[in-house]
Amino acid sequence: MAPTYDVIVLGLGGMGSAAAHHLAARGARVLGLEKFGPVHNRGSSHGGSRITRQSYFEDPAYVPLLLRSYELYEKLERDSGREIATLCGGVMLGRPDSRTVRGSLESARQWDLPHEMLEPKEIRRRFPTLTPAEDEVALYEARAGLVRPEYTVAAHVQLAGQDGAELHFEEPVTRWEELPGAAGVRVHTPENTYTAGQLVICPGAWAPQLLTDLGVPFTIERQVMYWFAPRGGTAPFVPDRHPIYIWEDDRGVQIYGFPSIDGPDGGAKVAFFRKGTVCTPETIERTVHDHEVRAMADQLAPRLPALPGRFLKAATCMYSNTPDEHFVITRHPGHPETVTVACGFSGHGFKFVPVVGEIVADLALTGTTAHPIELFDPRRPAAAAA
Repeated sequence: MAPTYDVIVLGLGGMGSAAAHHLAARGARVLGLEKFGPVHNRGSSHGGSRITRQSYFEDPAYVPLLLRSYELYEKLERDSGREIATLCGGVMLGRPDSRTVRGSLESARQWDLPHEMLEPKEIRRRFPTLTPAEDEVALYEARAGLVRPEYTVAAHVQLAGQDGAELHFEEPVTRWEELPGAAGVRVHTPENTYTAGQLVICPGAWAPQLLTDLGVPFTIERQVMYWFAPRGGTAPFVPDRHPIYIWEDDRGVQIYGFPSIDGPDGGAKVAFFRKGTVCTPETIERTVHDHEVRAMADQLAPRLPALPGRFLKAATCMYSNTPDEHFVITRHPGHPETVTVACGFSGHGFKFVPVVGEIVADLALTGTTAHPIELFDPRRPAAAAA
């Protein structure tokens, strides 16, 4: 007889591990199924650091979810005993009319978030590592910082297991189907067949393959993260001296970066935001080429002159983009009684991991949530635009 559960969670990366934790914490019988091992580096939940911030240039509608996510990250640290977040402050830099600055200021004002607007001279005084142009400004947010993606996933996996979730790694799902009369779901793997009342799908970069009937044309992009050893050492780049940053140039190109968090030999991490190449999880080029390193260093040189001192390493990950770059979090329109999906996080989702887990648990167990998720409906016209 097939093992039966209350909820099966497909995918145990950032979002899936959080969903498994929140479901198990509420007493649900949970089975988690993951194609790779625990805390793997094949998707989008690795790389040592992710930015977290509240003055959100993407849309003010995200701010309530961010405030809740901050609370849940603090709880995750307490419950797991792990240090996950570092709130070192952050600057959103660019011309005053850039999306990065203008959108961040809009969110800060709408939600009355503490912030400061800094002119170039003040930016250079506070953060000597940064050299903005005379026509650039910054929004400074003291509550911005970074979270550790691998620690986040490990903490959620740890707590889900402590609460009784059964987590199977290296057991890929081959197919699933809804039972007649929406009585539940049946999930097939090479090892077994399982049934459950509910299915949660957190597919990451595998969304185009697993959710072809959702009606959203997901695009998977290869992204590259770089680590450089600053000239003169990492001391000026440690978290109590150097903030996280998102910096938009006059062409609309954004870079982002972090303080040095891995010791004197770990360098500092930087990357382009949305300058990727289309790929699939099977075809992604994992090798990072010299011309890519040069392009990153060239973008850094006039802005953080000490940083592109010596290239240390690079790693790839994947963005799972929707056409409008907003998330998809919903009961599946084609299976509204049994299936919940969370995907399409478009390169800016990891800071939301704990609250997405909470929302997904709400949807799977009650069919609704008190959190504002109207923006994430896959039936919105912008989500279907190819």
